[in-house]
Amino acid sequence: MESTVRWGILGAGGIAKAFAQALPQSKTGCLAAIGSRDRNKAEAFAQGFSGIRVHGSYESLLADTAVDAIYLATPHPHHARWAIAAARAGKHLLCEKPLTLNHGEAMAVAQAAKENGTFLMEAFMYRCHPLTARWTGLIRSGALGQVGMIRATFSFRSKFDSAGRLFNNALGGGGILDVGCYTTSIARLAAGAALGMPFAEPLRLTGEANLHPETGTDLWAAAVAKFPGGIVAQLSTGVNLNQENGLWINGTEGSLYVPSPYVIAREGGKSSIFLTREGKTEEIVVETSEWLYGLEADAVGTALASGEKESPAMTIADTLGNMAALDAWRASAGLTYQSESPDFPFPTVHGRSLKKGSHSGPAMRYRTIPGIDFPVSRLVFGCDNQQTIAHGAAVWDDFFERGGNAFDTAWVYGAGRQERLLGRWIEQRGVRAETALIVKGAHTPSCFPHHLSEQLRESLDRLNTGYADMYLLHRDNPDVPVGEFVDVLNEHLQAGRVRAFGGSNWSLGRLKEANAYAEKKGLRKFDLVSNNFSLARMVSPVWGGCIAASTPEFRQWLSESGATLLAWSSQARGFFTERAGRDKTEDPELVRCWYSDDNFERRTRAVLLAKEKGVSPIHIALAYVLEQPFAPFALIGPRFIAETASTCEGLRVTLTREELSWLNLESEGH
Repeated sequence: MESTVRWGILGAGGIAKAFAQALPQSKTGCLAAIGSRDRNKAEAFAQGFSGIRVHGSYESLLADTAVDAIYLATPHPHHARWAIAAARAGKHLLCEKPLTLNHGEAMAVAQAAKENGTFLMEAFMYRCHPLTARWTGLIRSGALGQVGMIRATFSFRSKFDSAGRLFNNALGGGGILDVGCYTTSIARLAAGAALGMPFAEPLRLTGEANLHPETGTDLWAAAVAKFPGGIVAQLSTGVNLNQENGLWINGTEGSLYVPSPYVIAREGGKSSIFLTREGKTEEIVVETSEWLYGLEADAVGTALASGEKESPAMTIADTLGNMAALDAWRASAGLTYQSESPDFPFPTVHGRSLKKGSHSGPAMRYRTIPGIDFPVSRLVFGCDNQQTIAHGAAVWDDFFERGGNAFDTAWVYGAGRQERLLGRWIEQRGVRAETALIVKGAHTPSCFPHHLSEQLRESLDRLNTGYADMYLLHRDNPDVPVGEFVDVLNEHLQAGRVRAFGGSNWSLGRLKEANAYAEKKGLRKFDLVSNNFSLARMVSPVWGGCIAASTPEFRQWLSESGATLLAWSSQARGFFTERAGRDKTEDPELVRCWYSDDNFERRTRAVLLAKEKGVSPIHIALAYVLEQPFAPFALIGPRFIAETASTCEGLRVTLTREELSWLNLESEGH
């Protein structure tokens, strides 16, 4: 980086011009180039700024070697694609709010910046102004006592235009995303200041909106957010209704009012905070000669000069939290954008065709499974927590591009939502022929052969496919003769509805009995077992009826039988992360299922070995599963792209037989 940040502006609208006009007033930046898909528009923009280069495409701007950083100012739905393109071009990025259309896209943008080593900041300019530092400082100092209520409003009346950016569904219109993002951001900032943190996440957020019958976008909307510490926030926004804009914060010892906390004087000047204590109101004046957008540019320049890839003014974690809050508000109010609909042909976040293994990260490992005619990734993505197609597509696209082609789901997950979303993604991406689908059914109390058949057919219908690559009985029912399960599974195998089958949470005795029956009858045996297997011993079952396959007898059978192990909770649900420790009891389920003296010894050894190999303990835990001398696959359950990326780093780790034994305390007789 040179001492002066050379800015290129992507998008030639009104907010882009405001940023460009402020750059000469910044201490760290200068305007170098403008890029638009319409060259005439870019040239018209450039007439107001001498000596800047004009680009007639976004691609040309990103290829400009004389540009260090990009200010991205396109309509909301285009942010994600061009933010990722900027990161891949090695350009630092200041992206207009909201960072993306939803949290799923935001995860992809954040990961692209991290992997390409580029700076990323969402352009909430008020976060860079001394007015914000002053009122948050008052809260942190205890001037208001214990904060109880926050009220934030940002609303205006614009004439309705169904094709205009503010109201057009295809352009991400509506108040929640356009200016409601400020109210969620400022409430989270205020709650964080009250709790002694940079920002706080709401425990829950619910909202309502007046949606236009033609466009489905919100004309005005309100939400209530509950934060830790008893803090409640009221949020109000709109693009078709005037309201009194401001920030009000009430505490046990006083109250605070900021009349204009978002769009502060653009060219410097005075701003006011009104602090009321003991019945007396004091006006606190904050004055600066700095331009609002110049301060924002300097926040980027200062961070870059220090070698940082984000700014404390608006961190990436803060942005991701804000996007999740906005998703919750929209979901509660019933606002869905066209591109988020499961029935809409949704594109990849980066805008390119999906290609398995195209990611530059650790090479995926594969193994063959009897009945499946292509190699299956050793990491299997557990699909049990995706609530929207936007989120599901983002994480599944990322996993697929990292080389993952195995997905685990079940009839019982989300009352069918997970299977429907995954099926829609597979159809949209056209990857069924190279995707290994694990389907589970007949969970207790419906663990009977006729339930198996009913649920299999329903799962295949939800997934929009004619077959499951792997089918697993989700539980066992010892009251049913094992042969009845073997018979019906073979019937589905012969009919082409499954290609391999087995049991999840089956005991070793019942597995042996099932395979003995199959051998006697000349039928297909259980090829698959999906029990818990991890470096940490499962002290108590995670759920009722759960069984581990980690005993010496079970491991020996896996080696001798050739059965494939699909290990769930393969990383012991966070036991090898910072969440666990003898003094950390905040998560009662982690304590109940995994805390024991022998497990803490395993954890200590994993930490030591991780330090020696230059990795994280969680990577040692994953390698322990994958390096077993039988046929193990690791089921993983990432909720965020960053978790998938972190898990995949474990693919780089190899362990010797001696290290495996030492980690599992086998020399000590465990």
